[in-house]
Amino acid sequence: MDVVSDAISAVRVGRPSSDRVRVGGRWCARFDPYDGAGFHVVLRGGCWLLPDGGEPVVLGAGDAVLLPHGTGHVIADSPADAAAVARAVSFERWALHPRPPRPAPGAREVEMLCGKYRLDRTRAHPLLAELPPLVHLPARAGAHPELRAAIGLLEGELDERRPGASLALPSLLDLLFVYMIRSWTAESTAGAWPAALGDRVAAAALRALHADPAAAALRALPAARAAPWPVARPAAAAGVSRPTLARRFTALVGRPPMAYLAWWRLTRAAALLRDTGDPLAAVARRVGYGSPYALSHAFRREFGMTPGQYRAGITTGG
Repeated sequence: MDVVSDAISAVRVGRPSSDRVRVGGRWCARFDPYDGAGFHVVLRGGCWLLPDGGEPVVLGAGDAVLLPHGTGHVIADSPADAAAVARAVSFERWALHPRPPRPAPGAREVEMLCGKYRLDRTRAHPLLAELPPLVHLPARAGAHPELRAAIGLLEGELDERRPGASLALPSLLDLLFVYMIRSWTAESTAGAWPAALGDRVAAAALRALHADPAAAALRALPAARAAPWPVARPAAAAGVSRPTLARRFTALVGRPPMAYLAWWRLTRAAALLRDTGDPLAAVARRVGYGSPYALSHAFRREFGMTPGQYRAGITTGG
């Protein structure tokens, strides 16, 4: 696994949902804040997006927007004033009408894909936490070719009557999420994580640590009689000395390599407790702890509860 894949896998819960919306004339719809990530893809036409507490954004055909922290917002045919925003119709009312009436002849029409990703934010990776409230990826010629291709495939699968659509659509929505985050990391000029992923040394070390965190941890145990793997192996992969890697990694990622690895192993353990019924011994082995007791001790120190209490809380919704 790589950093972006792991960051998404650690927080993603269930399957994404989406609705195809086709409207025209004067309209204004409200999306309440959501404990997940929202997205819009404009298939045809154009509209305005007005995020709570943010500046309006003009959206055109082919544009994609990600609201990674579930920010409440309004979409409208024009830059609506405060009174119009207050009267905005709840999006759920649109969702009740999968085939809305055709707009009046000559009216400006927009067709969009609007949806949500369910996320568990209790242990979000700092890469996702660093995303801005709104990521706007306009459809510029030659920009984001993978994202453009995914949008084209999505448009072709929106008819749920097509054979295999129920499997293809959620998979393409997951792909859209990956491409939107990848596009942001490639274009962003601010933030630690785009810089870390764009740095040859830090990126190589992160790949090495994420490739097999359990092996990385076990090789670092004194009984293994090996060099401290979390520093030595990534340093070799990046082609630098261990002190150089430690300084560069810490400056870009915000914590030393071994501290990052320790945090990531417990984050993976929490995800496995949430998403699987594996016994604690199996979870401990998968994240590189020598025994369930060792994992429980580290888990309690990090989460303030035992793995069993954590899993029980998820099961009961606590």
